[in-house]
Formats: sequence, structure tokens, C-alpha cells
Amino acid sequence: MGNIAKRHNFILEQLKRDGYVKVQELSEQLEVSEVTIRKDLKQLESKKLLYRNHGSASSLSRIIADKHIDIKEKMHTEEKIRIAKAACLLLEPNDKITIASGTTLFAFAKEIDTMEQITVITSSVKVSFTLCYHLNIEIIQLGGILRKNSVSVIGHYAENILESLSCNKLFLGVDGIDLDYGLTTSDMSEARINQQMIDAAQKIIVLTDSSKFGRRGFCKICDIGRIHHIITDRNAPPHMIDAIRDKGIEVTLV
Repeated sequence: MGNIAKRHNFILEQLKRDGYVKVQELSEQLEVSEVTIRKDLKQLESKKLLYRNHGSASSLSRIIADKHIDIKEKMHTEEKIRIAKAACLLLEPNDKITIASGTTLFAFAKEIDTMEQITVITSSVKVSFTLCYHLNIEIIQLGGILRKNSVSVIGHYAENILESLSCNKLFLGVDGIDLDYGLTTSDMSEARINQQMIDAAQKIIVLTDSSKFGRRGFCKICDIGRIHHIITDRNAPPHMIDAIRDKGIEVTLV
């Protein structure tokens, strides 16, 4: 397809339908070189019609707005339960783990049924309330300002506590995963405390449903290379899963 306007319209229609496009696939579909497609994507990005990723592009509408946890809890519930159960298989006796805030992390907490002694550090009030009934789970509830949208604590009090702690596993939720931009969340203070959790952990495990792939939240948490393992559902885009595995990151699909 040699006409630039027709190519651009085709690309935008694909974005509207799927939320992302791949350079290689567009090259084959439009019968032009990948260099031409990259130029097309650059032009469309300059007009603020999309943003480019590694070998692909995503719709600007994929930038996530902040929602209350009660709303997000009703979304992708079956996928979150499967992810939570898979995460439970990673727990070991005497683990010292951090559980961040978010609905997938809350689902994880509800599935934990270990008979072994573990310690849980968490910013999430809902996670603490769920786990407090387990006699063999010691809970360290971070303190600070209560962020009502996530029912979790934020601020320098919580961050200062994390500076004096170390854990062997962090279970982290995100609002977006972008191959180039990294992991994101929709709140600046949430991003900051997530960064402190990452610094305090030996292994970072991301629990997220497939809707977060190819999307960006308002605030960056970290580069994707900082994490070790992602557990997600089978609807995650295959080209992103392949690219993530190529970076040496373990991915579990459930």
C-alpha cells in the first residue's frame, strides 16, 4: 500500500481494534518495508495519535486512569484468581515477603493458606486484614498516609520503614507494562513506595492480568529489566511475552 494516508488510516484502525500494532506484521500486511512502517509510526506519534514501543506501537487511549480498588476488584476476576494461585506455589517456609497494593495482590492474599511460618510486609490494609487470621503469618503493616483509592499506605513513614527491612520476594502489582518504558502505576506516591519495595527485595515477582500489557500508567515504577518473574493470564500478547522472555525474565501463563 503505497499511499501514506491509506497506510496511516489502516494503522489507526488496527490500533482502535487491538490497542497495539507490530511493525513486522504491518510491514507484511501493507507490503512495505519495516523502515517505512517505522517512519509512519514516528509521524503518527508526532501528531499524538499513538506512542511507539520496541517493534510496536500502542494507542494513547491505553494510558490508564486511576480507579478505586472496589471498581478494579470486579474486573478480570477469574484471571486474578488463577494468577494468585500460581503465586502461592512460589511461597516457601520462613519466607520474608513483601506484598504491594492492588486487586491482584489482594486476590493473592486471599489464596494464601500456608501451614509454614512466613513474614509478610505490606502497604495494603486489605492484605493485612485478610492475613491477620493466619496464626502462622507474621504481618508487618507499613504505616503512613492512607491512599483511599487503593486502601494502602503511602508517604515517607512507610518508605523509611522499608529502608530498614529486607525480604527475599516482592509480589508487585502494576497498572501498565511497556517494553520500552517499563512498569507503571497511576499514582506518583504509589510509584515511590513500589520503588522502595523493589530496593528492599531480592526477587521481584509481578502479578498482573493481561489487560496491563502495552499500557502505561501516569508514573514509572522501574525498567522492565529490574524484575525477575511475571505471572499473568494466557491472553497476554504473545509478541510481548516473547520479548520479555528474551530479556531473561521468567513468565508464567495461567
